[in-house]
Amino acid sequence: MLSGLSLPMLAALMTAGVLLDIILGETRRWHPLVGFGRLANAIERLLNRGRARFVRGALAWMLAVLPITVLTAWLCGWAGAALHVFLLYLCLGLRSLRDHNQPIADALALDDLDNARLLTARIVSRDTTNADAASLAKASTESLLENGNDAVFGTLFWFAVAGGPGAVLFRLANTLDAMWGYRNERFDWFGCCAARIDDILNYLPARLTALSYVLLGKTMADKKRAWFCWRTQAPAWGSPNAGPVMASGAGALGLALGGDAIYDGVLESRPPLGSGRPAEARDIDRAWRLVAETAVLWLIWMALAAGLVYVRGVFHA
Repeated sequence: MLSGLSLPMLAALMTAGVLLDIILGETRRWHPLVGFGRLANAIERLLNRGRARFVRGALAWMLAVLPITVLTAWLCGWAGAALHVFLLYLCLGLRSLRDHNQPIADALALDDLDNARLLTARIVSRDTTNADAASLAKASTESLLENGNDAVFGTLFWFAVAGGPGAVLFRLANTLDAMWGYRNERFDWFGCCAARIDDILNYLPARLTALSYVLLGKTMADKKRAWFCWRTQAPAWGSPNAGPVMASGAGALGLALGGDAIYDGVLESRPPLGSGRPAEARDIDRAWRLVAETAVLWLIWMALAAGLVYVRGVFHA
């Protein structure tokens, strides 16, 4: 492993990081990603001008991500296992996914559309000003399924590869994609590097996440539907990694997601995701449970792999 940690140690540290995230949730003040966002904004304002925007964007990505990643790698070599766990905790967002989405479900259950619209607008980029209950439930459910990969499983994957610094690298790259990876006049060339690097780092985690959603379908029919939706719907989705994750997750839940949504006042016709009935308030909790169960599944996989390594070491000793 790139971290220098054994697989059994990585499995133990990963479990500890996930438990810490579930118990504590995200930090209420001084969250490192908020500080990183401010740094990224400053770098972007400095470099996103003039000609050679692609080159400038690549330089900006390196200035924002590489020094922090190298610093965390050096600190982990000095501080040891505890810092790996702490870095994973800071990078994970499993508990925060529930904390940000459950209030939307609660507001919808009370038929409080004004509050539900306000809460949903905080987690998605689409326009929620006049959204009805079904549209809000759909937006929250889609966000949970997609961000399950971005905030949880991509982080766990790169932690398994490179420990705490791997988790940091992934989360910083993913944050820059969310900030700069837009196809508009300001970011089309400058943010291209950030978007492509995120696509590369997310390629394997997204497909493992989609496979996990298939395996965790409650019935064989759910599993087959999730697989079918993944294979047939994902290619039509704009994002090469969000498509497999959301199509598979929607299929596993038996929901019809995707379709029309309003962005910046413009109605955008998106491809369909999943198959079944429209999303409801109760499906927000179902989506979070699918993400949480997937996290447990990944921890089990890591534990089994660590056990095999340990047994093999015993027999070859």
